[in-house]
Amino acid sequence: MEKWAGTRLVNRSTRKLTLTAAGEKVLQKTRTLSQISQEIEGQSEKDLPSGTLRVACAHFTAMHLIAPVLPGLLSRYPQLRIELDVNNHPVSLVGERIDVAVRITDNPEPGMIARRLGECRSVLCASPAYLAQHGTPVSPEELAQHNCLHYSFFAGQSWHFLTPEGESLSVAVSGNLSASISSLLMNAAIEHCGIAMLPEREARAALEQGLLVPVLASLEPKPLAIHGIYQSREYQPAALRVFLDELSRHLA
Repeated sequence: MEKWAGTRLVNRSTRKLTLTAAGEKVLQKTRTLSQISQEIEGQSEKDLPSGTLRVACAHFTAMHLIAPVLPGLLSRYPQLRIELDVNNHPVSLVGERIDVAVRITDNPEPGMIARRLGECRSVLCASPAYLAQHGTPVSPEELAQHNCLHYSFFAGQSWHFLTPEGESLSVAVSGNLSASISSLLMNAAIEHCGIAMLPEREARAALEQGLLVPVLASLEPKPLAIHGIYQSREYQPAALRVFLDELSRHLA
């Protein structure tokens, strides 16, 4: 520091250290800077959310998880603007200038901060007409005999369940339709095309209306975590904080 200041700041002896006149001035300046820093930090905490928050998410997430919280959030914070980038493929937060991505996954990407917001539960279902024509499976193994409508990212792989005893169970499935938008799979299931594993929030109305009925109800499709993914914990803007807080309350 003395080299930086260009003068001696401390008198040194074998018994003690004392500040020089220049050292006293530097100490006073650093105390002033510290106070200013604390005032700025305190002010930033009080600032209301404002500016544009860019959010990346899939179609289902936008319509069923985020859309319900937007009216209240934007009403409370009129200086806040939210820009949704709805894309069913993961996007680069840095390359696309995304502030936060809301994703349904148990494996958030490494190197990012992932805040758990809730979980997405699914339901296995089909139309009454499809089951009347093709039969109702009574065991997971019988799914191999049915046309299973896939979510694209899981096509050709497996559906994962939890047994009543809490044990994990995976079943290989196949079918003639896959899509990256769950609402399309739901519509196909309603039109008797096959058995689909759908987000519970999206299928609820069709189940209540009898357009779809649960299949293998004793098995629970494995829930997936919902995460808010962003780049850094430091200097988190108020807009990001209140958005994630609101979404977490909604999903609780």
